[in-house]
Formats: sequence, C-alpha cells, structure tokens
Amino acid sequence: MTENNSGPEIKTFIETIARYLVDNPDEVSVSILESGSILVAELSTNPADTGKVIGKEGRTAQALRTLLSVVGTRRGKRVMLQIVDK
Repeated sequence: MTENNSGPEIKTFIETIARYLVDNPDEVSVSILESGSILVAELSTNPADTGKVIGKEGRTAQALRTLLSVVGTRRGKRVMLQIVDK
C-alpha cells in the first residue's frame, strides 16, 4: 500500500465528522493508504475518545463506514475505515 495524495476530500470528510464526536478534536488524525481501487483510512484519536468514535455496539463506526462506502462508490473506490490506537 502507498500513501495516497489523491484522496484529501475523504480524509477531510472523516476528520470533520470525527472532530464533532470527540472531546479532544485536535488529537484526531487520519491517514489514507491506497492499493489500486481500495482506500484504507486509518483514524486515530485520543485514547479517551476511541469509544465515542466506535459508539455503542459499534453503531457510530458502522454509520461512518456506510457514509464512506457511498462517498467511495461515487469516486470509483472502495473505502475501508480502521480505527487505530495511538
């Protein structure tokens, strides 16, 4: 996988949503990796905010993945979201 410079709108999209969900918005970071038509977005937050991004029973993370699926489909890409620990 390589660092993707062609997907800044997806990165901005994820960062914007995640910053509204957490208590420490300055600690939200997203990196985008690309492999062919697949984009892997790695979302990192303050450890205290990870649960807020995941949500109860993973519902918030699943909703974000659904939105990313729509955004990616419109751009001819498959977008996968990974929530990573710092």
